[in-house]
Amino acid sequence: MDLRAILMGLAFAFMWSSAFTSARMIVADAPPLTALAFRFLFSGLIGVAIATAIGQSWRLSRGQWRSVMIFGLCQNALYLGLNFVAMQWVEASLAAIIASTMPLLVALLGWLFLGQKVRPLGIAGLVAGVAGVTIIMGSRLSGGVSIEGLIFCGLGALALAIATLTVRSASSQGNVLMIVGLQMFVGAGVLAVAALLTEAWHVNWTGRLVMAFAYTTLVPGLLATWVWFRLVARIGAVRAATYHFLNPFFGVAVAAVLLGENLGLADVIGVAIVAAGILAVQLSKAAPVRTG
Repeated sequence: MDLRAILMGLAFAFMWSSAFTSARMIVADAPPLTALAFRFLFSGLIGVAIATAIGQSWRLSRGQWRSVMIFGLCQNALYLGLNFVAMQWVEASLAAIIASTMPLLVALLGWLFLGQKVRPLGIAGLVAGVAGVTIIMGSRLSGGVSIEGLIFCGLGALALAIATLTVRSASSQGNVLMIVGLQMFVGAGVLAVAALLTEAWHVNWTGRLVMAFAYTTLVPGLLATWVWFRLVARIGAVRAATYHFLNPFFGVAVAAVLLGENLGLADVIGVAIVAAGILAVQLSKAAPVRTG
């Protein structure tokens, strides 16, 4: 295995999973779509400014522009927009668990529409990952949960799977940080319109809100997205997507520490099964050893 890719995947998974906790903090004091639109605006401005300073170009290929638009719409506007709204009703840990089912959706969509193949060991790994997620979610559902919130999170995971399959064409020709910044603007624009149509401006200014907003803007919003682009360019969308199976562990752990959400035995068992699924998927992607 590529050690750098593994470290990138772990870092991405942690940053991405922590966004569910910071989002939960934000929506407690601010309208979700408005807050997210501002987050993308600030992340985009910072990303484009840094990209320009290091010499990256606005001149993208047609394929890159298409991927920027799709990624900005599917990941930023739909996936994160739906999750931010759902976070008003569901726990951060549960939202992270649902998001971790995305790799299976990536593999399924890739097989149905792109002709991608998944080896039997990889399929077993994906099934194990979903089984682990199911165990974790089962313990949460017994305590009662918002069905509307679950639907929003599920639709968000589907949108993220579609975005994941478009990333490689956007990142394979360079200008990665510029692309990250530009797709933030796409999300900001779409969500700003949705916020104006559906939300009233009411913000309870607290220190926690300011800190959570700054964190989610810089770390999950900008740094994690840049790492994700580099990871997909390095190892491909399906293999990179398996790191989302770490979201239950990181998502539940961060939410437990910062929000006091429960961490039970079923969570621990589920995470162990998920880890085995990740290993199986990664091994299935390794090139066969030639002999003779």
